[in-house]
Amino acid sequence: MKVETLRWAHNKLEMIDQRILPAVFEYVRCDSAAAVAEGIRRMVVRGAPAIGVAAAYGVALEALRQQDKLAAEFKVSLETGFTVLAASRPTAVNLFWALQRMRKVWESVAAHTPQRIAQCLLAEAHEMLAEDIRINKAMGANGAALLADGARVLTHCNAGALATAGWGTALGVIRSAVEAGKKISVIADETRPFLQGARLTAWEMVQENIPVTLITDNMAGYLMAQGEVDAVVVGTDRVAANGDVANKIGTYMVAVLARRHNIPFYVACPLSTLDLNIATGKDIPIEERAVDEVKGFRDTHWAAAGVKIRNPAFDVTPADLVTGLITEKGVVLQPDAQGIRKLFG
Repeated sequence: MKVETLRWAHNKLEMIDQRILPAVFEYVRCDSAAAVAEGIRRMVVRGAPAIGVAAAYGVALEALRQQDKLAAEFKVSLETGFTVLAASRPTAVNLFWALQRMRKVWESVAAHTPQRIAQCLLAEAHEMLAEDIRINKAMGANGAALLADGARVLTHCNAGALATAGWGTALGVIRSAVEAGKKISVIADETRPFLQGARLTAWEMVQENIPVTLITDNMAGYLMAQGEVDAVVVGTDRVAANGDVANKIGTYMVAVLARRHNIPFYVACPLSTLDLNIATGKDIPIEERAVDEVKGFRDTHWAAAGVKIRNPAFDVTPADLVTGLITEKGVVLQPDAQGIRKLFG
């Protein structure tokens, strides 16, 4: 990407405000754990890897804010920061993975001064951002080999550079295939109700001159039936130990349609998104978001006044519908518990 989703500037974390793209491009500046948590909750930043990196910076920011306090006060304040960040969104496991990693760093230097602890936490957040980009590029290379030259790839939601520290998961696979010289075109589901496909995926592809066609979510089956889709590649917010995949609401329908039409359905995810503590997709917590997101978009409402509304933000695709998991350690075809455990071996 030509832009940085997250960047450290003037001792603050700046995040592209993804709520207002593509109409307006601007950064939101955060100076505390609470500010980062609010940005995650309100979807200034979204996408599991990006949420994880943002949370790491949230911890570092809080440590920097509190570093002039006495050790006991510093500890209490930093614990509060961890708690606030952990409560920001429930489904993306990278959030909790990142917080646990930052906690381990804190524990390793707990005997040092608050100033020293703060610097160690900031250095770890910087490393997590750089590492995420390296992982995405390795994942992209592994996934690019699965796409034929000329492939028309359907994707759901936004799993691009905007959903990560850079490069992307699902769109990272596409970027890597294009970089390798393959002619790849993208079909982007609009992704109701927050329109991540229409606003973000389409924007990313246009920025890089990768051919992209936008469709509404209920057109995917028609295009598949017409033979206009060669592969599906999506990202994920959490993968259970048995290979069940939680991703943006509507992904399950795409997977069912892909199976009906014998189209490969790939999920691109870093190892940090694999949750071995969750046995199956039934145990993954599914976030329910505000009903206003379904009523309309921004200031325009089209739903009938008084109607009952549901807004689950994610659904779960069973492992038997997944052709392969694309990770930085390789591709697991027909993923199951045994194949996933091998990735960590």
